[in-house]
Amino acid sequence: MKLPRPLVERLTGARHVMALTGAGISAESGLATYRDPQTGLWARFLPQELATPEAFHRQPRLIWEWYASRRQLVERAEPNGGHRALAAMEQRVPQFTLATQNIDGLHQRAGSRRVIELHGNITRTRCSGAGHFVDSWPATDEVPPRCPQCGEPLRPDVVWFGEMLPPAAWEAAADAAQDCDVCLVIGTSAVVRPAALLPELAQHAGAMLVEINPEPTPLTARADVALTGPAGTMLPELVRALWP
Repeated sequence: MKLPRPLVERLTGARHVMALTGAGISAESGLATYRDPQTGLWARFLPQELATPEAFHRQPRLIWEWYASRRQLVERAEPNGGHRALAAMEQRVPQFTLATQNIDGLHQRAGSRRVIELHGNITRTRCSGAGHFVDSWPATDEVPPRCPQCGEPLRPDVVWFGEMLPPAAWEAAADAAQDCDVCLVIGTSAVVRPAALLPELAQHAGAMLVEINPEPTPLTARADVALTGPAGTMLPELVRALWP
């Protein structure tokens, strides 16, 4: 892949590289995005109507079962070349920060060590009352199950529409954005705030903004470099070109 010389020089000499990933990188592993139509039993539902605290309050069983079906898809999915390339990049630069909007844990399974999960992780469960993580609970017929400590319904550890991002995760990502030399924005339209602020913070602080996406997005015109193509193809080529 022929890379712009400024990008080569910036990446090979970078002290700190940050990557922000979105649903597009996991779509290449077969995981549907919220914008994709639902299938099977869930075809008549809109994800934006299911992924809310209000929906969980009204129909906790329905929401728990929807996330259980999504969790099964995540468990069957495998990291793709894009995930693995980011893990490889982490080994080749002095400091690397990976912030993801995805909840599937595929970055960690690919080998990435420092992952900031902005929207949580579907494989974890927490109490809907106190918010603490719960690893196990007594087997009952109740759906969703109850927290063994306080009796409140359990929920997936994900950020729903209308909820705040975890403060520690957001602060870590914002600090990285303002400290990095290069900010890679991968597989995301970068329009959903507050995560969409991260590229702005990085560019305002002097970082080179690099977009990797199959299609133009609202960020494309502002990016210093826009690489058009799927992450599963473009990222491995980028790593091979820079660190053969």
